Amino acid sequence: MVIGASTNPSRYSFLAIQKLTNYGHPVVAIGNKAGELSGVKIITEKVIFENIDTVTLYLSKKNQGIYYDYILDLKPNRVLFNPGTENEELQNLLTKHHIAFEEACTLVLLSIGKY
Repeated sequence: MVIGASTNPSRYSFLAIQKLTNYGHPVVAIGNKAGELSGVKIITEKVIFENIDTVTLYLSKKNQGIYYDYILDLKPNRVLFNPGTENEELQNLLTKHHIAFEEACTLVLLSIGKY
């Protein structure tokens, strides 16, 4: 799942969705504006999806607060804090709920086969 998804080609979330789909990863995307990218519908509502492996964040710390409960309710295996999204408060919540997290770039992880 990509949170902070955008159809703007200059955004890293745009590139992440493209690369994730190119590498065969199923993608669910949530953004401020609905749209579609690489066959992935970007939704604006916090729908609870089952079996989310990874939540990859493309929101600054100040914009993440409204997603805390949502992320916890998804019960992902891990959360990736892409550069600029680091957030100690959310990381502490994830630790408390036994959800792994990494401060890492989704694009780099994909390119080196470590996603």
